[in-house]
Amino acid sequence: MIVRKLGHSLTLRLALLYAASTLLILLSVGFYMIHIIDSHFARQDTEEMRGKLELASRLIAKAGQDNTQDQLPHQLDDALVGHHHLSLALFSGGQKIYGFGEADYPASLLASPADKQDAAKASTWTQGNTPYRGLALRVGAKQDANPLTLSVAVETSHHREFIDSIKLALWAVIALATLIAVALGWAVTRAGLTPLRQTAQLARQIRIDHLDQRLPADRVPPELEELTSSFNAMLDRLSGSFERLSAFAADLAHEMRTPVNTLMMQTQVMLTQARTAEEYREVLASNLEEYERLARTIGDMLFLAKADNGLIVPTREPVDLAEEIRDLFEFYEALAEDRHIKLECSGAATIHGDRLMLRRALSNLLSNGIRHAPESCTVNVGLNTADDEVAITFDNPCLDLDQKHLDHLFDRFYRIDPARRDSGEGAGLGLAITRSIAQAHGGDVQALRIPGGIRFELRLPKTA
Repeated sequence: MIVRKLGHSLTLRLALLYAASTLLILLSVGFYMIHIIDSHFARQDTEEMRGKLELASRLIAKAGQDNTQDQLPHQLDDALVGHHHLSLALFSGGQKIYGFGEADYPASLLASPADKQDAAKASTWTQGNTPYRGLALRVGAKQDANPLTLSVAVETSHHREFIDSIKLALWAVIALATLIAVALGWAVTRAGLTPLRQTAQLARQIRIDHLDQRLPADRVPPELEELTSSFNAMLDRLSGSFERLSAFAADLAHEMRTPVNTLMMQTQVMLTQARTAEEYREVLASNLEEYERLARTIGDMLFLAKADNGLIVPTREPVDLAEEIRDLFEFYEALAEDRHIKLECSGAATIHGDRLMLRRALSNLLSNGIRHAPESCTVNVGLNTADDEVAITFDNPCLDLDQKHLDHLFDRFYRIDPARRDSGEGAGLGLAITRSIAQAHGGDVQALRIPGGIRFELRLPKTA
């Protein structure tokens, strides 16, 4: 468990990242230093070998001028006294005529000697376990029958040993520095994450009965301001959702309790004494109405629960909205005539959606307008088509409503007049269901204030 926890530790990750960055920098510096030292030794060896080539070339040239070639080996030996790491050889036509030191020159070096000292390029080889670096210079003209080749080599084992010691010390320093970087990275990261731990401690103090508490945004580093504001926004949403859920539970309990109490009371009254068959029939008919009311409420709640969880998947078929509204006018014709309300529809539109669900949404809006409109008025339904959506408007001439009511008309169990809760007109879920249907089709519905009443506007995409 501890290993698993450390594997997800942000402090450990940042410390290792800091150590890895330090290691990469130190390795880059180390390789560069070794390259610089090796290049320095190479230049130093090359300069020394070129100096010896120049000295030997002069001695060879002077011996040719003075006709003292028999003294040349002694002169070359004297010139190399004290240089035990150097080797010098003179070749004529591929045959070695003079040699000093233990170097065995490779054929590739002797095959292409340089004509000038400055043009000579160093070659490296290993003889046994001893490394060498050497140069070759042609002495005399190319057209000579037996041109002379002067070769010089320097043993570089002491350079290798020095570089190896530098590498060993450098790797030890890098390893130690990496461990120190891990420790420092851990300490610095842990100290830097202190505000985050303090924020977590404050968050642990927030409970369901204290959702009004918020994290102080002015006491966190700038890097945590976005996290703090997002967390506070989440608490705002949770607080609002919890308040709505509490109100919803209370309203639901009230809606369920009223018909249940009615059923219990009627049953208790009927059981107090013997009744006639007609009286039992009347009570059963009354109970049936309460059962139907309960069934509608439960069905509406199940529909809204599915909508909240994204389980409502509308079918896709062409729906003539004007035809659906005319059918609803016929269905509500008797109710409208009783209240002397005239129903009018203008415009035409067709969308792709679920016919039954759209009919239910339109029915809820139309019945709401008929119930709340004053008598002897007109409820106007308009169909307006835009480029990619259809707007269906229901203009209800009623008393002017405050904005606070308009903001809550689509809440569940919301009624403008709480006294009408027990009037039997419904549980107050119709507009909430309408919004769920609109959102399931990719649209929305809203209530707007207009002169002399309110307007419900249902917007749906054409390809809902």
